Amino acid sequence: MKIAFIGTHGVGKTTLCYHLAGILKKKLNSVDIVKEVARSCPLPINRDTTLAAQSWILHTQIAMEIASQHQHEAVICDRSVLDNYAYLVHAGGVHPVLDQLVSYWMTTYDYLFKVPVGLVLQQDGVRDTEAEFQLEIDRLVDQMLQERGLRHYNLSGSNREIWIAFVMSVVEREARTAPSSPRQMSLPMQGD
Repeated sequence: MKIAFIGTHGVGKTTLCYHLAGILKKKLNSVDIVKEVARSCPLPINRDTTLAAQSWILHTQIAMEIASQHQHEAVICDRSVLDNYAYLVHAGGVHPVLDQLVSYWMTTYDYLFKVPVGLVLQQDGVRDTEAEFQLEIDRLVDQMLQERGLRHYNLSGSNREIWIAFVMSVVEREARTAPSSPRQMSLPMQGD
């Protein structure tokens, strides 16, 4: 099972990842968190990002997800490749090759939970604190979700206290109705 909390920066995704991991570790044998890879990117991020930086971020995230899924029953991602890609689209527009990669990789997530803007941006030494930039990325993520027709769950902006209970209700409800075999990654064939 692979779950991603998605959205712009500074909205509480990391806190949700750790909270959910704590709950799932009581129910499953092995749970891992794929941390936000942009924080370790050696290249410029935020408004100064480049194609090289976003390529590094996307490929590193994918590699970390592959390794984690191979070793763990449940993987919780602090972002998906889609919201990472939104920073590149914001900086320089759609990149045809990376756009295809992102579209394909989004099919590997079992659950996407969109975290709304609501917290005051805090200076953390990495992420941009300009509110308008944060909102622009949030709008791009929403637009990209809609354009790709990706199934996701929007967390309520008004009541953060119920988010984890909502996430668990979705996961438990769908686990009861889903087939028991794990999702397998397959290579896209030319023309797919």
